[in-house]
Amino acid sequence: MELKFFWFLKLFGVGFKARKECEGRELFLKLGYSHDVQFTALPSVRIFYFKPNIVCCTGLDKDRVHHFAGAVRCYKPS
Repeated sequence: MELKFFWFLKLFGVGFKARKECEGRELFLKLGYSHDVQFTALPSVRIFYFKPNIVCCTGLDKDRVHHFAGAVRCYKPS
């Protein structure tokens, strides 16, 4: 399977971290809340992370990749 579209997210902040589970389907973010924020990716979206603060969303469908990345960005506190 060729992954065509990429969207990189970088978490800025002290203690902001990401981790994945279940073969790239679940993403857990530490964003300063008392609990981890959990995201479950659509079947057409895969999640990779290179460092604890850099997350990459990939997939074949551009709209689904950007929609998932936008949903993740909405939870970051201001």
